Amino acid sequence: MVYKVSQGCTLCGMCETECPVGAIVVTKTGAHINPEICLGCGNCAANCASEAIVAIEE
Repeated sequence: MVYKVSQGCTLCGMCETECPVGAIVVTKTGAHINPEICLGCGNCAANCASEAIVAIEE
């Protein structure tokens, strides 16, 4: 599974904290997921309070 950040990121940083491989960086423009590092575990989406991270088809 691949995940991406849709609209609505509140810059809380929970996704960055919960990612076991450091595939997420939160900047002033929002969270960014590096698909080359992402394992597809879903921790980011499960811990996103604003539900801004969604699963997409590869």
